[in-house]
Amino acid sequence: MIVFGLAGLLVLVCFLTPLASALKIPFTLALSAAGALLGYMVHVHGWAPTWVGDYLDTLQAFEVPSDTILVVFLPVLLFEAAMAMNVRRLINDIAPIMLLAVVAVFICTLFVGWGVSLISTQNLATCLLMGAIVATTDPAAVVGIFKEVGAPKRLTTIVEGESLLNDAAAIALYSVLLVIVSRDGLIHWNLGHLLTNFLTLLLGGAAAGYVIGRIACSAFSLLRGWPTAEISLSVATAYIAYIVPEHYLGVSGVVSTVVAGLVISTVGRTRMTSSTFYAMSESWHQLGFWASSLIFLFAAMMIPRLLADVTWDNVFVVLTMMLAALLARIVTVFGLMPAVTAAVGTKVSKAYKIVICWGGLRGALSLALALSVTEHQLLSDEISEFVAIGATGFVLGTLLVNGLTLRPLIKLLGLDKLSEGEQALRDQAVVVATAILQQETEKMAVDEQISRQARQKISQVFEQSIQEVQRDQTTQLADTDRLKLGLTILARREFEMLFNSLRDQGIDSGTADHLLGFAEAMEDGAKEKGQQGYMSAMERSLHYPWHFRLVLRLHYSIGMPRWLGRKLSQRFVMLIVMRWVTRRLIGFSDAQLTSLVGETVAQELQDVLRKRLARVEQSLHALRLQYPKYAEWLEQTYLGRAARGLERARYRQMLDNSLISGEVYDALVQELEKRWAFLDTNPLLDVELSPTGLMQQVPVLRDLPADRISPLAKRLKPRLALPNERVLRSGPHQQSMFFVASGAVSVLLPDSTHVELGSGEFFGELQLLGHDTGQFEVRSLGYTKLLELSARDFKAALEHDAQLRQTIETVASQRFKALQTWRAQQQAIQDSQNENASQKDGAETGKKLAASPVPEDINVGKSHPAGAEESVKDAPDDPNRQVR
Repeated sequence: MIVFGLAGLLVLVCFLTPLASALKIPFTLALSAAGALLGYMVHVHGWAPTWVGDYLDTLQAFEVPSDTILVVFLPVLLFEAAMAMNVRRLINDIAPIMLLAVVAVFICTLFVGWGVSLISTQNLATCLLMGAIVATTDPAAVVGIFKEVGAPKRLTTIVEGESLLNDAAAIALYSVLLVIVSRDGLIHWNLGHLLTNFLTLLLGGAAAGYVIGRIACSAFSLLRGWPTAEISLSVATAYIAYIVPEHYLGVSGVVSTVVAGLVISTVGRTRMTSSTFYAMSESWHQLGFWASSLIFLFAAMMIPRLLADVTWDNVFVVLTMMLAALLARIVTVFGLMPAVTAAVGTKVSKAYKIVICWGGLRGALSLALALSVTEHQLLSDEISEFVAIGATGFVLGTLLVNGLTLRPLIKLLGLDKLSEGEQALRDQAVVVATAILQQETEKMAVDEQISRQARQKISQVFEQSIQEVQRDQTTQLADTDRLKLGLTILARREFEMLFNSLRDQGIDSGTADHLLGFAEAMEDGAKEKGQQGYMSAMERSLHYPWHFRLVLRLHYSIGMPRWLGRKLSQRFVMLIVMRWVTRRLIGFSDAQLTSLVGETVAQELQDVLRKRLARVEQSLHALRLQYPKYAEWLEQTYLGRAARGLERARYRQMLDNSLISGEVYDALVQELEKRWAFLDTNPLLDVELSPTGLMQQVPVLRDLPADRISPLAKRLKPRLALPNERVLRSGPHQQSMFFVASGAVSVLLPDSTHVELGSGEFFGELQLLGHDTGQFEVRSLGYTKLLELSARDFKAALEHDAQLRQTIETVASQRFKALQTWRAQQQAIQDSQNENASQKDGAETGKKLAASPVPEDINVGKSHPAGAEESVKDAPDDPNRQVR
């Protein structure tokens, strides 16, 4: 009968989903109403048939302790939310998300707790406990509406990330407050104690979850190829991550579960095939749906009993809680959102802020915590009843008031309407699509020998659609708007291509994650700033990320060639995939977008894509020149993955056409996986940065005596310089010289001219020898391998190696002489310019004196030497005098 009862609840959940969609109400509100109705019916069912009565008796006999709800359903709920989260986007926006999540939890708890304490007889700790319970938000309704109205993805990410992390923060705070409220002597607590315990639970849980998640990811590698085992392990991990930290380590199991889910979502997908990860994600989506639905039903079935003894004082408390929570939300969104806008770079309009404030619905988690309070043995009945009624009433209040008015608010703010540009694009799309469909339908009718009368009727429908659009069309889309929309379409198409390639195992998941994020950034940039935003996001995709530069710095300081090789290989793969995507986007734009945005804008889109392709080719060319064998292997892998995908698709097509049986298909796929297994092994890019090996590429070092090569190799530090990276700059901080093992560098001289130094040459020795070199700058022209010699080791090397000292001093002497000659020439030119300027000033003065009226009492001949007027007058026009 228990199984019968659960099956009936699942049937009810299935039909509530389309019902809530048809009524346009939050699904959680439909669950609450159905659960409350069931809770009432189980006590009054004398009218029902036998099987209905038995079913209601079964529901009445259900005794689901709150601990069972928390232990069975809560890990699934949290783990599923973490698995569905895009961790890369979460990390990119971690500062504003943490700001809105953790800080918002404290603000809501303080506002609600302080507000309720003013109007009730309960102490502040109890009121704060109730505030922590209702501090968690359910983003489902708001995120769903954001997706409908086309809000920026980063804004949606912030709302989802805030909800995920504030769940963990609120439950950690709830756990601390529960201990305070349940112990004897409530007066002996303070804010410092509260914060200390909160941080201990939070940080300890995060560390435990990370370790458990990494262990699970290592286990996934051992189970690769067994999808059912991998999915089962993920389910076990969710419960282990919750129970072990909570029961054995004394830290937050909730935070641990969230972090473990995030780790598996990020690292785990690289330990399993993309098809397995996709199946696991779908499985967790289903599990999360069951967990949230059943929690709501179980909790809602207790509403009649919980609210049976409600008084007007309880109603007043609930109203106060709703007002305080709304004020806290306003302070969070309107007070902290400017910082979010600055960090994210996405403009959050006032309309969106209002929706975020009003859309603070509470969900299954708040109900589960409210139920757990009712069964807590260390709480008095008065406290349990007060907290449970207040929290339950608050959840129902947000669902009824906020949930039912959210869509009307969206409509009132105009967020559900298309902009003028989008309306014009819609009209253009209707015209283009209708014309094409009309031609295809006519061709099909001729092939199928359909009667003329039937063909005319269908053709009239198409023509009527075009006429209606043309009649109602009031806005002509400007070229700038067409370009913006065209770039948005290209970014979406790129996202789709990358996702399909990931699904078909054309690219690995790590590369796909990064490129999918860049595609989303380009879409958001195109929506907000058009071509400028799209190109800005595109340029960011070609920049070296912070973690690459971190690994490069670690290599400079302590030498880590393996990490550096891994990062370079990842960049190599990304550039090849970006080239592949950009080339196909050019073809897509030419074939699909011309009729939609017009020839002029389509040509501009082509120009943008060609510029992007040129930038990718430029970045790829530098790597290809430095590592030609690895580039060849990558191209082989790319072609092999494409061939594997085509072969798998062909077998699938044969199965769909009943040419082969399912058993034959499985055998063919297994053979295919074995045959192409080498494509999934990524060899590490060898950056070849051993000092001894690089010395063989520098003649001045290679020709040293054998007994001096090894000691000098210990002094030389290998270094890989990136394209256009500044390697050296003159100044007091210059403490090294460099040998170019491979590649080339460009030296910017004081006269703004460039000198290129290639393999085997060195630079930076002049200043170490004490010469005044003036200002210069050295930048790498590609991926250049250098050997760095510090000032101290430079002096030691010159003292022990006469041959090396002689070579370096000879080259340094020639360079310094050339520098002195250049300085002498510059000084001569400067002296000549100064002399010309002085002569010009004298000539101007003479002209002014000659033009001025001369008083009669002044004797010009006595005041100036003879011939002075002629020399001053003629000097500016005398070319020989100017040269001298």
